[in-house]
Amino acid sequence: MRDKFKRRLWMAGISALALAAAGQASAAVLSGQVSDASGVRTLESALVTIVELNRSAETDSSGAFRFVDVPAGTYTLRTTYSGGAVTTTTVTVAEPAASVDIAVAPPEGTVAELLVVGQRGNLNSSLSRQRQAAGVESVLTRDAVGQFPDQNVAEAVRRAPGVNVLNDQGEGRFIAVRGLDPNLNAASINGARVPAPESDVRSVALDVIPSELVESIEIKKTLTPDMDADTIGASIEINTTSALDRLKPFFAVAAEGSYNDATGDWSPKVSADFSRTFGDRLGVAGGLSYYKRSFATDNIEADDWDETGGVVSAKTLEFRDYDVTRKRLGGSLSFDYRLTDTTDLYARVLASQFDDHEYRKRLILEMDGDPRSGTATTATFNSADDRITVIRDLKDRFESQTIRSYVVGGKTETGPWTFDYSTAYSKAREKEAGSLDPTRFRQRFNGAGLEVAFDYSDMEKPTYDVISGEARFLDPSRYGFYRLEHTQLSLSEDEEAVVKFDVARAFVLDSGELELQAGAKARRRSKTYDLQLDYYDGYSGSYTLSDVLGRQDYGLAPIDPVPAPGATAGHFYGNAANYELSDLDTAFESAIADYSVDEDINAGYVLARYRSGPLRMVGGVRVEQTQNDIRGNLVELVEAGATRNGVVLADDTVFVTPQSFSRDYTDWLPSATIRYDAAPNLILRGGAFRSVVRPGIGKIAPRFIIEESDAGEREGEFGNPDLQPFEAWNFDVSAEWYFAPEAVLSGGVFYKKIDNFIVDAEFEDGVFNGVPYDEAVIPINGEEATVKGFEFNYQQVLAFLPQPLDGFLVGFNYTYTDSEGDVLGRKIPLPASSENTFNATLGYEKGPVSLRLAASYRDMYLDELGGDDETDRYVEDHIQYDLSAKYKVTSNFQIVAELVNLGDEPYVAYQNGPNGKRLLQYEEYSWTGKIGVRATF
Repeated sequence: MRDKFKRRLWMAGISALALAAAGQASAAVLSGQVSDASGVRTLESALVTIVELNRSAETDSSGAFRFVDVPAGTYTLRTTYSGGAVTTTTVTVAEPAASVDIAVAPPEGTVAELLVVGQRGNLNSSLSRQRQAAGVESVLTRDAVGQFPDQNVAEAVRRAPGVNVLNDQGEGRFIAVRGLDPNLNAASINGARVPAPESDVRSVALDVIPSELVESIEIKKTLTPDMDADTIGASIEINTTSALDRLKPFFAVAAEGSYNDATGDWSPKVSADFSRTFGDRLGVAGGLSYYKRSFATDNIEADDWDETGGVVSAKTLEFRDYDVTRKRLGGSLSFDYRLTDTTDLYARVLASQFDDHEYRKRLILEMDGDPRSGTATTATFNSADDRITVIRDLKDRFESQTIRSYVVGGKTETGPWTFDYSTAYSKAREKEAGSLDPTRFRQRFNGAGLEVAFDYSDMEKPTYDVISGEARFLDPSRYGFYRLEHTQLSLSEDEEAVVKFDVARAFVLDSGELELQAGAKARRRSKTYDLQLDYYDGYSGSYTLSDVLGRQDYGLAPIDPVPAPGATAGHFYGNAANYELSDLDTAFESAIADYSVDEDINAGYVLARYRSGPLRMVGGVRVEQTQNDIRGNLVELVEAGATRNGVVLADDTVFVTPQSFSRDYTDWLPSATIRYDAAPNLILRGGAFRSVVRPGIGKIAPRFIIEESDAGEREGEFGNPDLQPFEAWNFDVSAEWYFAPEAVLSGGVFYKKIDNFIVDAEFEDGVFNGVPYDEAVIPINGEEATVKGFEFNYQQVLAFLPQPLDGFLVGFNYTYTDSEGDVLGRKIPLPASSENTFNATLGYEKGPVSLRLAASYRDMYLDELGGDDETDRYVEDHIQYDLSAKYKVTSNFQIVAELVNLGDEPYVAYQNGPNGKRLLQYEEYSWTGKIGVRATF
């Protein structure tokens, strides 16, 4: 199989090169660079046209453009850029080459720096890149003085059309595009795919990366053959800064304090970035960012809803008080070197560390029986009827995530030939060591000891009231220690090495321009997870909640008495010899999660780009061969009295059997993209491509978990190493109208047909990979799913208004998504799919003042599939308002302020029964205010 793949790849490459060699010898090469008139920076995606030849080219990230096979003569170059005046330049071309630099100024009567600075700078850069793109994409950029409009990459992407950001603790983390699960997107940094720090998943939590290190974020919704095909939602391309982005030396520092209303604490943030060229051949750019954020979250969770005699109640209700400290430390460094007039080399490094220290105080009420009485919105339980268990515990968890990305490469352009080559290495890691998750104290009420009434009239915030037994309920000395899970090590590592090479040959035809391109890429990925957990279920001596007593700072309900943050860890390490280790549970918990997955992907492609007047086309085919070596464990927990190999077991016993599997498969992935300039400012686009997303690591890892009773009944959970990848056909059609110099009105429709959708299914009385079971949950490939919808986007600088209203900017985008999948005979919306999403922005920028009010909305969505419609988990709709203000004291010094989550919007999850919406999770975060300064030199 591998030899056949290599032969096909070489045949495709040789065919492309043979066609290229048949081309005629080139005439002169015309090249140059486009920058803004103020001399601050180069302009990417400016359009340069040779008027007499009707040939056009877009500038690259360094502002450079290049035409091959240009006959000798004198020509007029017309250059356009969003928000800039049309610039005409005369150039005389003679063999073998000619060069010209072009400066683009804003329209007459405007301030020159507004072309690249502030909100208008962000808008102009984004519109220019989106306009000149071959396919359907959205672009977010920062301006010439390094001001990105949001705090981290996930928060920034929230502003783009069709994007739904999934929050964690009030911060954007994972990105869903067009209603698809975040695992169906792919992210890269400087062209290298980003591995995932978390175990079990492929999706990357993009809050790890500070926005200060980012130059642009490109959300590509259609693919071409030279791109990795491992996405159905979008390919999210994150680019760090380069010295070639700016023409002058640059240095900026910023300091900020943020205030969280829930904690009353201030948190520091500092950053710096720089850019410098040395002569005309070497450039260096980089940045550092540090942010420490302390905040609090108040949470309520309910579970096991039931209806008895017309009374609906939750058998478990939890009140959770989170106090979290997060630190982000990031750095980037870029080197650009012009080796010769035809060869540029580069090196890019990005490193980011995200530390999360979480204390969680919790009160749990567990009811074994049915309520004694109740109404439509209340329920009362009495321990005289059935046991009521009250648990008070503390989680003390610290985890650290790191991402490292190294890319080295270059480009050689000689005559009509272009060679691109690069190698990359990326590594992500998540480590926990020493967490106590959690330390639990318990009191069981049997007999006439406790009566508790619950009020569910407020769906989001149920309450409780102790009717009798309050003294015992509040006595910390009655809550005895009964369980602690100590994480010796939880280590997830994901690393990938990549080598790629592309070659292209340009031709000038009578009808237009043709470029043939071919390339190959090898990716080597390894992901492992190792868990070493100590499970303690007893204590030699007296240990109660009163020994580690703290107090609540929780606003939704009384949860005292609670453990004090830090006290349980101090007690554990000071009295470790007295804790009683459960060897059985330790062995079981430490074996069930471990796995190792190696994934080799060999890819090759051929494509053609054709350009003739208003028409541009890109088409070709990509082939990807995937090979997996997968290892895990069959872990069986067998009760005493069961028979094993003809022997009756005297004690509960854990059996661990290593498992390993290998597989390979090949995917052929055609694509075609068409762009047509129907009018000077009207662009029509269409795209069709086939893509493939490999199953989640946790789904294919052969972790087979069986619990066997003494009667021989076996219940299990299985990973499935035979899962097929998601396969999708994707179709896009859109229109963009650039009706004013700094404005766009666009709309588009999309459709996706997805095969091999993966779901967890329940089975009875079977055998899976040689392991028998009576009941089991196994991930399987489901039936077909479809996603369809439309997008609308409007952005404009209202410069036509009279002063001072001409400083206003407006933006609005809306996406409608209709997703549907067939799962075990049920029609469901796809998880993380919001039917309606929109973003609205009102900005003002005039003189030293810059203001922005932004609103981001997403509709409710299916979060997890339950056993039926009534128990499916949904997340309530969400709207967030943010306000920012900047004041430029001098040309080099600026004061900044921001208010985040002005409406104190909570996170709410629910199920649709029994008898209406029932709470599963409620979280509130309050608002955060920020103030700081920024200086540029």
